[in-house]
Amino acid sequence: MDARLADDLARMPELLENVRARAAGILAGLGDRPAAVPPVPSSPDPLPASGIGLDEALAEFAERWEPGFSGSAGPRYLGFVTGGATPASVAGDWLTGVLDQNAGPGVDSSASDLERETITWLRELFGVGEEHSGSFVSGATMSNTVGLALAREWLGERQGISIADTGVSALGKITVLSGTPHSTIYKALSILGIGRDSLRTVPTLPGREAVDVDALASALDELSGPAIVVANAGTVNTTDFDDLEAIAALRERHPFWLHVDAAFGGFAALSPAHAHLVAGLTLADSICVDLHKWLNVPYDSAIQLTRRRDLQVRIFQNAAAYIGLPTADPDFVHLTPESSRRLRALPAWLTLRAYGREGHRSIVEHNIAHAQRLGDAIAASPHWRLLAPVRLNVVCFTLDKPTKEALDKITHDLTASGTTFLTPTVYAGTPALRAAFSNWRTTDADVERIAKEINATPYKDRE
Repeated sequence: MDARLADDLARMPELLENVRARAAGILAGLGDRPAAVPPVPSSPDPLPASGIGLDEALAEFAERWEPGFSGSAGPRYLGFVTGGATPASVAGDWLTGVLDQNAGPGVDSSASDLERETITWLRELFGVGEEHSGSFVSGATMSNTVGLALAREWLGERQGISIADTGVSALGKITVLSGTPHSTIYKALSILGIGRDSLRTVPTLPGREAVDVDALASALDELSGPAIVVANAGTVNTTDFDDLEAIAALRERHPFWLHVDAAFGGFAALSPAHAHLVAGLTLADSICVDLHKWLNVPYDSAIQLTRRRDLQVRIFQNAAAYIGLPTADPDFVHLTPESSRRLRALPAWLTLRAYGREGHRSIVEHNIAHAQRLGDAIAASPHWRLLAPVRLNVVCFTLDKPTKEALDKITHDLTASGTTFLTPTVYAGTPALRAAFSNWRTTDADVERIAKEINATPYKDRE
């Protein structure tokens, strides 16, 4: 054994205590850490021939790299709908690395059973029925990809063919309909060979991002065969929700696969005042929910749910002598694109077991209140204006006289201040900013500090 490796093995408890102390220091300082750090170009060092051991490598990381890392786990990071990581989920992520389970085949540990239990808990959390099963994947992109792969296979089934066997070309033209599709839907369509151009956007309700169900019905009327409909439970810019029950009811007249992108909006189910927004979620054929957003588990973590696990096995089965064929209760190696899977379920299991439905409901409701608080401050400002009502946890706003150049400078200045991090967007053709609240650490004091900095920045820009 390499001498450095042998020495680290002998000192493992001491070294892990050093890592624990450093991690605890980082977590304790999240409130003071810059929300984002503008990257500085650097050249990679050459691969070392000889190692320096964990202690020295950790010290080098702390000096060379850690200062450039953002406070994305902290309370004032409002970009990308990024949650933090609860104490329980941090512990779960550490144990995931320590135990290093292969969560694909279910022949050598109980890891698969823990994942199944976690999926059951999440399904109940979102009010989705027992007819749905699911699995953990890396994020919303992969969850949407799995859901649309199932839709593609369903289209083939209606023609008496298996696309998993014959290929997508056997289907001919595929039509995908959606009101305000997320960018990952286009990416998934590209990956699956369905093609970005297959997606037809359907008119939305006036002043909304929610699809006009009558317009969707008309678009379906024009088709000669089955289609795929992608509905939204929480759009990126304004957290708008499609009427899932009304869309599902259209299947009485039109054959289509209903995929619901509920990446973060699915968590509205936890708030009694907002649960109506996801009424009908259980009617979907496939569902995407991101967990490293509002569940506040570390990257990367999401789930996919479907009522057609048989199609899922048909697509993703990985038969090999050392793996075995799928059974009536198939291993996860037969259900997801990845054959090699870390146990993403453990951080989610621990945070759900530690804090339960009520603990996570509290996170959701506090974040909704924080978004409303910032929205009120924006609405009262003389130089900012809201572009949409604050429906859930996202505030979409712009300058009184917006230009892309002015907003780009403000975004840069806000990032440089370290106070908060916002992402730019375009809503209804207007350049804008987007503040997304999903971190369990955020407090009213953080919101006041963010609002003060946002309101002050345009004045700095005009000096």
